[in-house]
Amino acid sequence: EAGTCGSRRVVWLLFLGPRSWSSGGGPAVPLHAAIGSTMARRSPAAGCEEFSFVSPVVKYLLFFFNMLFWVISMVMIAIGVYARMMKHAEAAVACLAVDPAILLIVVGVLMFLITFCGCIGSLRENICLLQTFSVCLTVVFLIQLAAGVLGFVFSDKARGKVSEIINNAIVHYRNDLDLQNLIDFGQKEFSCCGGISYKDWSQNMYFNCTLDNPSRERCSVPYSCCQHSDEEVVINTMCGQGMQVLDYLEAGEFIYTNGCIDKLVNWLHSNLFLLGGIALGLAIPQLVGILLSQILINQIRDQVKLQKYNQQHRADPWY
Repeated sequence: EAGTCGSRRVVWLLFLGPRSWSSGGGPAVPLHAAIGSTMARRSPAAGCEEFSFVSPVVKYLLFFFNMLFWVISMVMIAIGVYARMMKHAEAAVACLAVDPAILLIVVGVLMFLITFCGCIGSLRENICLLQTFSVCLTVVFLIQLAAGVLGFVFSDKARGKVSEIINNAIVHYRNDLDLQNLIDFGQKEFSCCGGISYKDWSQNMYFNCTLDNPSRERCSVPYSCCQHSDEEVVINTMCGQGMQVLDYLEAGEFIYTNGCIDKLVNWLHSNLFLLGGIALGLAIPQLVGILLSQILINQIRDQVKLQKYNQQHRADPWY
C-alpha cells in the first residue's frame, strides 16, 4: 500500500492477470479499463484521509513549550531594559561587567532567539529552523555542562575568579544601586563582610582608609556588615563607621569580620543536593526541547519522502 485509498484494489487487479478482469461472473473487461474505473472512484468525497507522519501531539507540544519560554524571555528583556534606563549614564558605563540588568538583557535576547526558532519551526514544520533550535540548545547545554565540570575540577581558579568579581563589585558599590542592593543582600544573608575580610572595603573610594580620603565614610564598612539584633526596630546605617581601624576581635563585636568567599564556599558544600536539583531543573527542559525537535525533524523528513513518492506515482498511469 502506498498511503492512498484504493491501492490494495489496484494491486489485486495486477495480480489477476495482464489481459482482462471480470467481476461477479459478468463479462470480462480490459485490465486498463478496470484500473481506470477503480482509480476514478478514489475521490476526496469518498472520505479518504491522507496519512501524515507528523504527529500533532509532538508538533504542538514543542510549540507551546517554546511559547512559554518565549514569553519568559520577553519579560526578562523588558525588566532588564527598564532597569537599565532607570540608571544614570555614568553608572551604566562604570560597571558593565557585573551589571545585573545587562546580564538579564543578554540572557533574555539569547533565549528569545532560540525559542523563536523553536516556535516558528514547529508551527511551520520548517526543518531549518528546527535544526537551528536543536543545535543552539545543544550548544547551550554543553556550555553549562562544561562550566560545571571545569568549575569542579579547577575549583581554585574558580575561587580566584569569584574573588575577582567580588572585588570588582566592591569597587563599584556606590556606582550602581542594583549592585549595591545585591551586595547588601549577600552580606546580610551569609553574615559576612567583604571578599576575604572586612578590610577589603578599603578598595572602595568612599570607604578607603588612607589619610588623604576626604569621604565621611572613610575607614567604614556598609551597614549590611553590622550585626543587628532581632529587637532592633530602626536600623542604624552608620553602624559600620570606623570599623576598618579596629582589629578582628574588636570589630567582631559590632560587624561580621569573615569574608563572603569562604561563607559562599561553605554554603555550596552544605547544599550540594539543592544545587544538583537546580542543575537538573535547568537541564531537563533543554533535553526535552532537543528530543522533541529531533523527533519532529525526523517525522517531517519522512513526510517529505512520502509526498515525493506519491507525486512520482501519480504521474504513473498504472498507479
